[in-house]
Amino acid sequence: MKYKKSVYRSLALITQFGINMLVPIFLCVAAGVYIGRRFEINWITIPMFAIGALAGFRNIFIMAKKIYSDEASSRHSSISAKQPDNEEMFSSHQSTPEKQKKR
Repeated sequence: MKYKKSVYRSLALITQFGINMLVPIFLCVAAGVYIGRRFEINWITIPMFAIGALAGFRNIFIMAKKIYSDEASSRHSSISAKQPDNEEMFSSHQSTPEKQKKR
């Protein structure tokens, strides 16, 4: 069951990447076509496509950075949960009056 969950999660991630890339491109191209027909500047569609592509790449970059940082932090927290704190390691060896009061 865990395998299916990871496959569905990966499929959802790929779909999000596609949507995050294509929506800005389509919106900018549609705006470029509208502006080109309205003001008779048909060449405006090309720079609008480039702006949409840059916006899509930016969206994907931000999303990938967020996903990577979430995975790195979850890995870091799982590693730190496995390792005991330095204070706990040394508390059994050294006893201070403050620690004795806490016990």
